[in-house]
Amino acid sequence: MIWDKRMLSAAFSISVLLALAHSTAALGCAGPQKLVSEMLQRLEDSVQQNEPPNPSVLLAMNLAGATGSNTHKWLLQHIQEEAVKRAQKDMTSGEVALSVLALLSSCQDPQRVQAQGQSVDLRHILQQKMDEEMASLEVEGIPKTTLYSVSLDALALCLAGVGGYQGASVVLAKQVLSPESHLSVDTRAMAVLALVCTYGQTDLHDVQDLLGEALSAVTNGFLDEQEKGDGMIGNIYSMGLALQALGATAKFYAPREWDCAQAFSMVYSHDYHQPTAIAQVLPALVGRSYLDAADLDCAIGATPIIEVHYSIINKLQGRHFSYTTSVRVPHGSTLLKVLQAAAEEEPDVFSFQTEQTSWGLMVVSIHGLAANPSDKTYWQFLSGEDALQEGVGTYKPRDREHIQAVFSTY
Repeated sequence: MIWDKRMLSAAFSISVLLALAHSTAALGCAGPQKLVSEMLQRLEDSVQQNEPPNPSVLLAMNLAGATGSNTHKWLLQHIQEEAVKRAQKDMTSGEVALSVLALLSSCQDPQRVQAQGQSVDLRHILQQKMDEEMASLEVEGIPKTTLYSVSLDALALCLAGVGGYQGASVVLAKQVLSPESHLSVDTRAMAVLALVCTYGQTDLHDVQDLLGEALSAVTNGFLDEQEKGDGMIGNIYSMGLALQALGATAKFYAPREWDCAQAFSMVYSHDYHQPTAIAQVLPALVGRSYLDAADLDCAIGATPIIEVHYSIINKLQGRHFSYTTSVRVPHGSTLLKVLQAAAEEEPDVFSFQTEQTSWGLMVVSIHGLAANPSDKTYWQFLSGEDALQEGVGTYKPRDREHIQAVFSTY
């Protein structure tokens, strides 16, 4: 909005300032938006049309609410095509399970996966493959693939609401309780997610008791590892599933408390690039786990996420500065939401203050530099080289738009 002298004077005559203070520190057990945005961007960049689609990536994007993009649509379509083409013949049980979770989190029915004029029932296929895993366990003492896959299978079957997971969960519970088992952190964490789901579904008290004992043992073991490792559980690549597991199981290690800030700090210190590792860490950063895959509100989650570039520039007074950031906000967000997201990510740089005027909300200070009617200074907002004709409370930026806040005179 273009502000004339009378409007500026009226704005500054109002005494109430709405200071918006934000922090990049994790609140509870969730990560800073900047890190979430960076990881989402890396996931999108990892999707290559000449490579098979990765269901883990789609699952993580859904759990983080990053839906509606062309990348998301491409992934969903090609995961459905791969399922129709390969699930029965040459997918492992774990691959089918991941596809089921990805589809559930996309509010798609895994019982009727359609592509290229064909249809498959992924739930039935997963049940068949789980039966093969269990048969191998009974005869050979080991599953057809791995206990990690069996855990993933049990979780997917449980969330999909079909049978076959309770017997597998009992076997998994006995495995993690056995002193002779030396299971990786990844396997134990995935087993925890499966056991939590089964615990909430079974009516058998002896099964619940067994699962509860296993859940308590594993989660307390994770807390012990974290204390000994100064925040690390296993290694940096097993942290994602471990964080998901601990975030979903507080009742099983209570009254003991989890120092999630210490554990999350290990994640913040590592620069993740491998897509599957990012896909496992990202849900924990937004306070979710794979257990939430079937409970997402797709009507809300379908809101596309846009990226807005935002700069603050002062070449007029005091120490000059110029800072730029990129933030991701839901499509249809106002410019105020962009400013708030930037301030949340980097409060030392993009903090700002506003005043409510008869013309709407007005930004009166950015980066500690306040406008002043005495020297006729104000913060002017531009898109490219054009001054905005609306205020921050009503203007809605476009995807990839570059908004500049320039300290100016009138």
